[in-house]
Amino acid sequence: MPEPEATGTERNTASPDTIPDSPPPTGGLSPRSVAAWVLVALIGAIGWGVLALSRGEEISAAWLLAAALGSYAIGYRFYARFISDRVLKVDKTRATPAERLDNGVDFHPTDRRVLFGHHFAAVAGAGPLVGPVLAAQMGYLPGTIWIVAGVIFAGAVQDMVTLFFSTRRDGRSLGQMARDEIGPVGGAAALIAVFAIMVILLAVLALVIVNALAHSPWGVFSIGMTIPIALFMGVYLRVLRPGRVTEVSVIGVALLLLAIVAGGWVAESSFASTFTLEKETLVVWMIVYGFIASVLPVWMLLAPRDYLSTFMKVGTIALMAVGVVLAMPTLKMPAVTDFAARGDGPVFAGSMFPFVFITIACGALSGFHSLVSSGTTPKMIQKETQVRVIGYGAMLTESFVAVMAIIAACIIEPGLFFAVNSPAGVIGTSVETASQAVTHFGFAISPEALAQAAKDVEETSLLSRTGGAPTFALGMSQIFSSVIGGAGMKAFWYHFAIMFEALFILTTVDAGTRVGRFMLQDTLGNVHKSFKDISWKPGVWLASAVVVGGWGYFLWVGVKDPLGGINQLFPLFGIANQLLAAVALAVCTTLLVKSGRLKWAWVTGVPLAWDVAVTLTASYQKIFSDDVKVGFFAQRDKYQTGIDAGKVLPPAKNMDEMHTVVTNATVDGALSALFALLIVIVLLDAARTCFKAISNPSRVRLSEVPWTESKIVAPAGLIPTAEERAELAAAGLDSGGGRAKEPVV
Repeated sequence: MPEPEATGTERNTASPDTIPDSPPPTGGLSPRSVAAWVLVALIGAIGWGVLALSRGEEISAAWLLAAALGSYAIGYRFYARFISDRVLKVDKTRATPAERLDNGVDFHPTDRRVLFGHHFAAVAGAGPLVGPVLAAQMGYLPGTIWIVAGVIFAGAVQDMVTLFFSTRRDGRSLGQMARDEIGPVGGAAALIAVFAIMVILLAVLALVIVNALAHSPWGVFSIGMTIPIALFMGVYLRVLRPGRVTEVSVIGVALLLLAIVAGGWVAESSFASTFTLEKETLVVWMIVYGFIASVLPVWMLLAPRDYLSTFMKVGTIALMAVGVVLAMPTLKMPAVTDFAARGDGPVFAGSMFPFVFITIACGALSGFHSLVSSGTTPKMIQKETQVRVIGYGAMLTESFVAVMAIIAACIIEPGLFFAVNSPAGVIGTSVETASQAVTHFGFAISPEALAQAAKDVEETSLLSRTGGAPTFALGMSQIFSSVIGGAGMKAFWYHFAIMFEALFILTTVDAGTRVGRFMLQDTLGNVHKSFKDISWKPGVWLASAVVVGGWGYFLWVGVKDPLGGINQLFPLFGIANQLLAAVALAVCTTLLVKSGRLKWAWVTGVPLAWDVAVTLTASYQKIFSDDVKVGFFAQRDKYQTGIDAGKVLPPAKNMDEMHTVVTNATVDGALSALFALLIVIVLLDAARTCFKAISNPSRVRLSEVPWTESKIVAPAGLIPTAEERAELAAAGLDSGGGRAKEPVV
């Protein structure tokens, strides 16, 4: 490809073949490695075979686990390496923005193990826990196929490629990259869509946390203690014992386990009232915490807290997997239910295509991840070669969480699943009416069984505990109690799971707020150049205040009004998140084309086409469907007709709430149309840019920064290879890596 022109501050960027690159891996697989990978492939293939060929009989959840793990291993070892080495051509000799712009606040070279923890904790929110649970309405097979195939070919690819291109652009936000690389029209549409969607996503995640922690002294104390523990870990790594990741990990995990155990003591002590908070109080504390986490140096609170949370998250999910292997629970849910074809399920309305993909969301493909991959992480990564383990690897880990969530939902009795996840308007408020309604669905369960299930976990009722989180907790408690403690421990494990879910989600809110701050500063930098410096204090404080004020407002109103605030926008969550993924994949595809990688553009182009087909179909149905359970405007017309007739329809309890439902449906329908329109504008402008780049490559301009030699030596993966260990030893460094030490004279 001819060398493109450069104007202003833009850098002349030639074909990737003309840029200094790391030498490609040498040698092939040894016979021993070949045998090992053949075995892995066989395990995965057998798992898929058992899942696909079962006809009505119950099968062990361990087969689902085998299918997923075998597929993940093959995808990471071969497909991710292909993209990293052949498509992106990651360059270990090239300095990252963390190295070049290190300021100890936002830009800071961070040990890959800590950064993996931060990135995973930041992207793994409510989605992988609750989305697959709700999608289990369609059966275990459709959701499992999409979770595994979707992450390997779409979700993990988006995260890794976005991280790579943002790293090459000083950690620019997704919206700003769209503006720089696609053009002012598509870029403006992307900036508006990305920021608006991000505020909605953060408010939704925050609402889940508030609902989980309200009146829970155990959860509030345990999660609150992660903040001082993280501050200690940050100071330990930065000041007391720099680079001693293993030491601080052991200390941090020990303190975390102590905090969890102590939370149970506090809940039974006289201090319980101090940590028993109302929802409104939790909202205020979350807003304050979100602001502080956004403005403090990233090494001080955000990175160590996310790293600490990862031990809790990954450790718990890994123990669940071990529990599945030991207890061998069977999948009680059918492989595919009748709701998949009819589209009239009580948990969520709509056909399997497109709504099972929209509902699963983060477990397979999430637009929110692209914000983190173009936010905090590219400003902290030591080496380009680490994008594979951090971008692709962290997303595979999140997908595994989703697999465990769908297992948790499908090992409990289907009758209990539908009683827990169906709204009261469908199943009633008593165990008798719920039993009758669930039996009508085709899944029998007695009133006595429903009452006993609640008693087992020390809850007064489990009916209509919608949202997915209680179902996940039920499944987790069943797995853990089968291995440790028996039925008498079900209540403990159930409430532990509820607290675990709140911790899981909170780390997404704090990182998301910081990402929102970066995004807003990037956008304001187009108007006032001072904002271009993302560490400029007035800009940091102003942008952070605007972001927390945005999601905090919707959260506050939603807590005060069950039909207002973020409750009003909650139905947009799934579609908005997937529309955001379309923006990220469009930007990545455009950059592959513009940077001379046209023959590899299918890597992001194919998942982009699929995501657009799914998401725009869902948007169309939510806007224009005549089914009042699906279409926003159909719902508006139904309630407006009720108002005209003087009737009050559930869930409204009076005429004022009837008017609120009409307003909410109208707003949701209008925003769905607006978001879809903005994404179409981005896609059309991206297509125009790609066509220009293909037809006239000499005029291509990229905003990629100039190549600068890296002085940092660090492994590409979590575990150094023999070659990397030798390189570290020659540089006088331990396994954490860092700047090569000067030889002693």
